[in-house]
Amino acid sequence: MTIQEETNAPVAPPQQVSPARGWLGVAAITASLFVFLTTELMPIGLLTPLSESLHVSVGAAGLMVTAQGVAAGLGVPFIVAWTRRVNRRRLLTALLAVLAVGNLVTSIAPNYPLILGTRLIMGFASGVFWAIGVSMAMRIVPEKQANKAAAVVMSGIAIATVVGIPLGTLLESAGDWRTTFLIWSGLSALVFLAVAFTIPSLPSANAVSVREVFSLPVKNVQLRVVLIMVVLFVLGHFGAYTFVRPYLEETTSATVGFITVVLIVFGVGGAIGNFVGGQTVNKSLKGSFVAGGLLLIAALGMLLLIGTSDIGVIAAMVLWGVAFGVVQLSQINMTLAAAPETFEAAMSLNTMAYNTCIALGALIGGLFADHTGVTSVVWLGIVLVALAVLLRAVAGRKAAATS
Repeated sequence: MTIQEETNAPVAPPQQVSPARGWLGVAAITASLFVFLTTELMPIGLLTPLSESLHVSVGAAGLMVTAQGVAAGLGVPFIVAWTRRVNRRRLLTALLAVLAVGNLVTSIAPNYPLILGTRLIMGFASGVFWAIGVSMAMRIVPEKQANKAAAVVMSGIAIATVVGIPLGTLLESAGDWRTTFLIWSGLSALVFLAVAFTIPSLPSANAVSVREVFSLPVKNVQLRVVLIMVVLFVLGHFGAYTFVRPYLEETTSATVGFITVVLIVFGVGGAIGNFVGGQTVNKSLKGSFVAGGLLLIAALGMLLLIGTSDIGVIAAMVLWGVAFGVVQLSQINMTLAAAPETFEAAMSLNTMAYNTCIALGALIGGLFADHTGVTSVVWLGIVLVALAVLLRAVAGRKAAATS
């Protein structure tokens, strides 16, 4: 069961627009995803200069990812419910305004506590975007093109990974990390204007109560198991990925230029993985998740075994990216397959689990990095992803045995 098959909930009719303007709106929403995701993950490529400039440890600098991820995850079910009567175009422009101002404040903040507080506020905006963005895109194009619009918006993930995060690292090497966030503030403002001028009026389509969201995994055993898998996988992946730069600098004396290349090849691998997953999830959803998880474990093992050479690092990161792309698509489809009648609630829970665990992964990885060395975060990733794969395999056998 795919995301496209579960997006047929009744919606309020949007303002009638031409197909051309509708697709311009889809492009604006895709650009929104790009700036939200790159803002959230940008510190991953900037941990070393951030820690040095702000006079904090690498692990503490990783809390910039933690703060935004915690807010994005924990805030989404509440804010979506509280804004259920707000026109979605107005809501998205407000979220982008928060992002633009937040990046500006980050670029000029005189101290680390102010940056953390700002990232927390931006996280609330990011979480709400993940809950409403795709459905907005599907409503502003002709009905028969809605699935295509959803796919275009989700491509923003690959664009952010391939272009956004490495570009931020490159800009930092040419100037400093403050310049990077200042430029992203400007990009967020441009996307704000694009959304305001291209997206038609979109009355709220689905009013989901907070009680309904949180009662769903209590009643739905399959969804509860899937969410546990998501938690384990995201903790493992981001616990390791957040500290790629410090790990490579310690083990290979990697330069900023090489780290930029590594981030790019990871993104390219992720795009390949998304394509591969798109071909396999409909054939075997369980198999896609398990295979992707095993590939990720193999990639982390390669990083430990042959990650002392540039070729070994690149090979490991490409494989890691492919694995991540496959698992990313698989876990979304597993969430939706587990709750086919409660699409929006399931997506809210997925957003909450995913973003919260990005934050916790960075936090736990930081503790390991600070107390047992950056190599330990790779082992952390291997163990947690292995647990997710094992749970998927065991749950699949139990489901087959009871069917």
